[in-house]
Amino acid sequence: MGTGTDAGTGAEAGAVGQEYDATPYLPSRGGLAGLRRAAAGCRGCPLFRDATQTVFGRGPSRARLMLVGEQPGDQEDRQGEPFVGPAGQLLRRALDEAGLGDEDAYVTNVVKHFKFVAAPRGKRRIHKTPSLREMAACRPWLEAELRLVDPDVLVVLGGTAGKALLGSSFRVGERRGVLLPMPALPDGNGDGGGDGGAGHGRLLATVHPSAVLRADDRESAFAGLVADLTVAATALE
Repeated sequence: MGTGTDAGTGAEAGAVGQEYDATPYLPSRGGLAGLRRAAAGCRGCPLFRDATQTVFGRGPSRARLMLVGEQPGDQEDRQGEPFVGPAGQLLRRALDEAGLGDEDAYVTNVVKHFKFVAAPRGKRRIHKTPSLREMAACRPWLEAELRLVDPDVLVVLGGTAGKALLGSSFRVGERRGVLLPMPALPDGNGDGGGDGGAGHGRLLATVHPSAVLRADDRESAFAGLVADLTVAATALE
């Protein structure tokens, strides 16, 4: 049972999360630590009801490298930390091979709660891609992280993360491995305008490590991921 059991009962519980907007839960101060504490109580969309907990980003507050994935998986949901499951292990290996193993990166996801469906048999939980509405609801957390970390290079892992930052028409295959300008962010006042201070860096898109795990030719897919990350490593030299 998710943390949503404390959110209320009856009609009150049914209404929580239906606004699809995390903005009211963001603190006005406190840095990344304050964001993490506040995100633990986020009810900005219905996903909190079934998830075990919020899985917020981790890493230094002024990391030169930031990596953004889609959402936490099963192990991340249980442990409360991003990229601790099989995809995270593969990502760390790829970062090492790309020369980024010593880089203290900040890692996070577009969506902070695990979205899943129960397997027909057994207790396994099967990942389900978040909707555009759920991504938009959670986007204020990601924007706040970007403003605070202000990375030199932002690596977008997979199509969902790319769409969240570059628009719904984004396709990984069309733009992967190429350094792009960092998208402008709202100024943090909730009006959707201005530059939030994360526009100086560059963005690089690549596949999500979970796609490598699913690939028929895993060796080739892994090599492609390493090649893309090597571009990021060169940009940080």
